[in-house]
Amino acid sequence: MDISNLKDNHLKLIEYMDNSGYNKKRVRRLKREIEYILHLAEQSEITCYADVYRIHEQSECLPSKLREKRCFLRTIQAFDLHGKYPDGSPNPPIFPKNAYSFLSTEYKVIIDFYAENEAKRGTKKSTIYSKSSAASVLFLKLQQLGIDNLSDVTEDEILSLFISPDGKNNNVNPKFQFATVLKKCASEFPSCERVLAFLPVFKSKRINIQYLTTDEFNKVKEVLTNDKSDLTLRDKAIGLTALYTGLRVSDIAGMKISDVDLRKESLSIRQQKTDVPLTLPLPTIVGNAIWDYVTLERPKTENECIFVSKLKPYRRIKSAAISHNVAMKIMTAANIRQNKEDRKGFHIFRHRLITTLLGNGVPRPVISSITGHIDPQSLDNYLSADFVHLKECTISIERFPVPQEVFSI
Repeated sequence: MDISNLKDNHLKLIEYMDNSGYNKKRVRRLKREIEYILHLAEQSEITCYADVYRIHEQSECLPSKLREKRCFLRTIQAFDLHGKYPDGSPNPPIFPKNAYSFLSTEYKVIIDFYAENEAKRGTKKSTIYSKSSAASVLFLKLQQLGIDNLSDVTEDEILSLFISPDGKNNNVNPKFQFATVLKKCASEFPSCERVLAFLPVFKSKRINIQYLTTDEFNKVKEVLTNDKSDLTLRDKAIGLTALYTGLRVSDIAGMKISDVDLRKESLSIRQQKTDVPLTLPLPTIVGNAIWDYVTLERPKTENECIFVSKLKPYRRIKSAAISHNVAMKIMTAANIRQNKEDRKGFHIFRHRLITTLLGNGVPRPVISSITGHIDPQSLDNYLSADFVHLKECTISIERFPVPQEVFSI
């Protein structure tokens, strides 16, 4: 591993991070990681940054420590190999996951055709990437079986990708992504339609969501509106936004100051998941919480996103930070859902809003327009908690001979 560039220029990276206001402790730890890499390169045969990470794994670091090491290595690798300074954008992984580069010509042509046509249709880049990656992995597995083109594949070989010898279903989600790519390419490549006929039929499964009870809702609302609670103004604003609008955490994280119109009491965003515009009425309680955060607590930064990190450099808060850290703080402050198996993410707030609207008889197309669902049938997954209408479907047991002691306490 050539460390000459890192050895000669690593101080520029440290200086840049110091001047950009990065947390000083974090900068010191990153500097120590660089010194460790330089030491390893001089004392042992490491060929890439992945080798350094494997050494950390063998040292039995805690999972949180390994995550930090992996983050540091990606930052250092991006600077060393590409001259890239930290700017908030993702750095290349230390373990490349690029099955596409190993594919045969036919498989690459199919992936390219799918990606190009979906891009023309306006499909989000992230969607194209996820489905192309899943299909590439499965194509590569076929290659490893000695099959370099789809015209030679058999049904048993396709089934082996998804069903283990003991009969259990594997790769259920990749199967659906793989099927999407094949369907989109079937008009150009007849062999894709042939393979589609070989794909196994998996029954769609969905675990019932732990719904937010009325008592839990009231406790959450209390801590989010109580001036004496330990929650920050940022976390309160995020919590109230999720509770009263039902927005996905990715949309909350991406909300910009220009998206909020306090005079018209409206919120206009472009959804991260579907890339479809969405305009919602902004409840006064949410607008006030956002105003308090922006005027009283939000650090001064040119970042246009409303919710930013607490430490320098102030950048847009990550969706994962909302899903885990902020949600956990709110649940803890409200003293609800403290068991290990309890669902604690903000999706239960979205679930609560949808089931409440369903229970109050709001038409499904109206609910879809509020929650940003493109297909009203997407609401079917929430019907299991619509107790108001489910009770209307109950059947009396008066005609059945049930012993009286069954009803005794």
